[in-house]
Amino acid sequence: MVLGLVLLAATLSGQRAAPDIILHNAKVVTVDPRFSLAQAVAISGDRFTAVGTNEDILGLRGPATRVIDLRGRTMVPGLADNHLHNPGGGPGVDLSRARSLDDVYAQLAARVASTPTGTLVVSNSDWHEAQLREQRLPLRLDLDRVAPSHPVVLVRGGHEYILNSAALRQWNITEATPEPPGGRITRYPDGSLNGELVDTARRLVRLPAPPARSLEDRIAARVAEYRQLHAAGLTSVRHPGISGDEYQLLRTMQERGLLTMRVSALLRPPADVDAAGALAWLRATGLSPDTGDERLRIGGVKLAVDGGFEGGFMRTPYAEPWGEAGTFRGLQTVPADRYTAIVRALHGEGWRVFTHAVGDAAIDQVLDAYEAANRDRPIQERRWAVEHAFVGRPDHLPRLKALGLGISAQNHLYVAGPSLVQYWGPERASLVTPMRLYLDAGLPVSSGTDAGVIPYPPLWTIYHFVTRDTISGGVFGPEQRITREEALRASTMGNAWLTFEEGTKGSIEAGKLADLVVLSEDLLTAPPTRVRDADVLLTMVGGSVVFERDGVLAPN
Repeated sequence: MVLGLVLLAATLSGQRAAPDIILHNAKVVTVDPRFSLAQAVAISGDRFTAVGTNEDILGLRGPATRVIDLRGRTMVPGLADNHLHNPGGGPGVDLSRARSLDDVYAQLAARVASTPTGTLVVSNSDWHEAQLREQRLPLRLDLDRVAPSHPVVLVRGGHEYILNSAALRQWNITEATPEPPGGRITRYPDGSLNGELVDTARRLVRLPAPPARSLEDRIAARVAEYRQLHAAGLTSVRHPGISGDEYQLLRTMQERGLLTMRVSALLRPPADVDAAGALAWLRATGLSPDTGDERLRIGGVKLAVDGGFEGGFMRTPYAEPWGEAGTFRGLQTVPADRYTAIVRALHGEGWRVFTHAVGDAAIDQVLDAYEAANRDRPIQERRWAVEHAFVGRPDHLPRLKALGLGISAQNHLYVAGPSLVQYWGPERASLVTPMRLYLDAGLPVSSGTDAGVIPYPPLWTIYHFVTRDTISGGVFGPEQRITREEALRASTMGNAWLTFEEGTKGSIEAGKLADLVVLSEDLLTAPPTRVRDADVLLTMVGGSVVFERDGVLAPN
């Protein structure tokens, strides 16, 4: 259904002001409540002022209006990512493009050859063993063959390190080293260390701090990161777990006019503090709940209660051999009583709470704590959420609904599917993440990637949730597929709801912020793989161009 003219009245001396920009001859997927289609939009300042047919919108132009013919391409609202750490990459060994163990070894060997003997070699975090043909981790003995004389630490995702023998010696980790609570030091079948340190066991290793950078260098790096994300179609991101210093960096960028991304920032206290320590850390930042504006805002506090792929806290044991004869159910990284006390304390000071929970037992723990906070004072209107919620169960649904919670979901399965089968068995792996279950229950759902742990392009996220296809394992859990409209809404309005911004962004409607993306493919009708691989041609934030592929904005 094509919209008729929808106009935000703007008058100047009794006359309607002409728009600054008109984009026309497009398929405009508005993501409004009716999921209406239009042909053209008018923009004045940082807002859409009209949405409708080509004829109606072109009739609004004035002598100074810039008119752009989009030649039939598809326009959607600016895309958002609800859980983005960074775009990945960095100075470590880049394994994101590795597709076999030989690729991993080649990348490591190249770095070792250019690094003085005895000097530490560290990888970036944005890779996963499921992207490899062998679908297994490179472990200690594998790394020793490549680097017998260099300590090596592979940083895999956000929850695991893999060390070679030289690195184990450097940090004096032996077979006698006790496992810390909430962590694992894993072994080969013969009982010798295989180099894998999971969750809190990573604290046994102290990686060197990155080299100190000047404020100008830090700003330049963040500007480059956001430019990379804009090229993928992102106009809003939610950073899950930043420090007060990082927030001040973003504020400085905003003051200088360099913050092109809309950012919702979740603060994260240190993982080992109690309730008093968490409050003290937050007070030391000098920041208050919901500080900020449409460009940069404090969104709340991020906590965590379990591990990742290899440490999600489950009601029942892992698949064998990971289940260790039915004794291993994952990692509870913070005791329930301490976690509940932190949640209640944060709520008492007005903070919104968002908690990483992968396994079904972890979700149980989160709901217990949120219910305790709700008994202190209702949270139903505060839009708290569960981050990830990989293994949601039907009995979670009424509890989630009663508390007014949202689901902050990501496309982890797209990369990690085969590994999750090994860890958890096919039933649980095929459930991850149960978008159909959550949407059918009427829960607010947003989507993202968990970059730089998982590849970040938002079109990959849409593709995965619609098809349930994965990089290397085929289709998992087809019954959890959602429609293209639902996937696009989760990437736009779903994220706006999560940050209390559904009245100002997330759809293409008169009066809303002019955040938009123009694509080479029609997300509603193109074959799924062409949706995944579509080119982003134009990204605008608040009516300003932040990414343009050559020639897209040539006037007609």
